[in-house]
Amino acid sequence: MNAIIERDSPLQQAGPQAGGEVLLSIRHLNMSFGGLKVTNDVSLDLRAGIVTTLVGPNGAGKTTLFNQITGHLIPNSGEILWRGKSLLGKKHFQISRLGIARTFQDLRLFNHMTVEENVLTVMEPTSWIWQPGGRAARNRRREKVQHILQRTGLAAKAQTRAIDLAYAERKFLSMARIMAADAKIWLLDEPASGLDRSSYELFLDLLRTEVRQGVTVCIIEHNLDIVVGISDRIAFLDQGKLLADGLPDVVLKDPHLAAIYFGDQNA
Repeated sequence: MNAIIERDSPLQQAGPQAGGEVLLSIRHLNMSFGGLKVTNDVSLDLRAGIVTTLVGPNGAGKTTLFNQITGHLIPNSGEILWRGKSLLGKKHFQISRLGIARTFQDLRLFNHMTVEENVLTVMEPTSWIWQPGGRAARNRRREKVQHILQRTGLAAKAQTRAIDLAYAERKFLSMARIMAADAKIWLLDEPASGLDRSSYELFLDLLRTEVRQGVTVCIIEHNLDIVVGISDRIAFLDQGKLLADGLPDVVLKDPHLAAIYFGDQNA
C-alpha cells in the first residue's frame, strides 16, 4: 500500500479535521445478515468539499455502508444524520431528493433510452412533461444537459442508446446523471474501474473540478494509485468495522492495514 504518485487534491497538506461542515454523520452503525456483522459500530463524518475514500479488502462492508446511507438497507442500530437530521426511515428516493446521489457498480442505466433521455430522467421534477415554464424552461433543461454531456465527453452521443455505448461511456453516463441531480454529496462505487488512460484522466479532471465547486465526494476504490491521487481522507474498513479514518499518508503507510488489505493472514 505504499504506492506514491503526485497528488492534486484540494487539501494536500490538510490536518485531520480538514474540510468544511459535517454534511453526513454516521454514528455507531450496526447491521447483521444472519450471524454475519456487515457493519460493526461504524462512526464516520463526511465533510463538505473534500474527497473521502473507503478502502478495504473485498467484503469489508463498503457498498453495504452506501446502501444504508441511501436507504436501500436499514441498519439494526445506530444513526445516520444529514445536516443534523436523521435519514433513518426515509425511502431511497426521498434521500436522493435531499441531495445525496450515488452510482452503482452495475451502473443501473435505462439501457434503451438515449444518453440525453437518461440524464433528463434524473432532473425530476423539472423534467416532467407538465412542468410549467413552457419553451423557455425546456430550453434551460436542454442547455443544462448539453453542458453536462460536454463535461463528461458524451456530447456526440446524446442520441445514442445507453446499451450501445462503450463501457467507459456508460461509466460517464452514470456520472452525468449524478451531475444532473445537483447533488451535494456524491457516493461513487468504483467509478474509475475499467477505464482506459484517457478516460481515467477525464474522470480525475471532472472529479477535481466538481470538488473545487463545492461537491462533497465519498468514493469506494480498490486501485491504490487512484486512492492516493484523489483522496483528502481515507476510511479503512474490514469485516464491517472502521479500523482507521485519517490522512492518506498516515493510513496507507500503516503496516497492519496493508497486511489486511493484501490478505496477510498474520496481520
